[in-house]
Amino acid sequence: MRLHELFPAEGSTKKVKRVGRGIGSGHGKTSTRGHKGQNARSGGGVRPGFEGGQMPLYRRLPKRGFTNIFKKEFALVNVEDLNSFEENTRITPELLIKSGILKKIKDGVKVLGNGELKVKVDVEAHAFSKSAKEKIEAAGGKAEVI
Repeated sequence: MRLHELFPAEGSTKKVKRVGRGIGSGHGKTSTRGHKGQNARSGGGVRPGFEGGQMPLYRRLPKRGFTNIFKKEFALVNVEDLNSFEENTRITPELLIKSGILKKIKDGVKVLGNGELKVKVDVEAHAFSKSAKEKIEAAGGKAEVI
């Protein structure tokens, strides 16, 4: 098969409705908009969500909950993930991204205490869980808050 032999599958393409091209086209004069009325006008029609004056759905539904705009969203790292580093390494958020453990840092990095730590490492992060801090210090390392 060559590039010039390619064509769309049967029924996957529809012929474009060409409006306003004269009487003979069948879509001339009013261009399929009918006579007068809101939808016949240029710029006519209703906004999205408008239900003809009926109370719209987005106003009928009850408001619920609250979104805290000051919430901090941390990128999470477990203690067991730090075993991939060599002994006495200083682990920073930049190093975690470089090594592929994290994809991106949101509002900071938080180290959680899931798993066991077998290497002595110094960790710099924005937050630590209590158990993570204990495990890092038990392995002989330091947990430093940035």
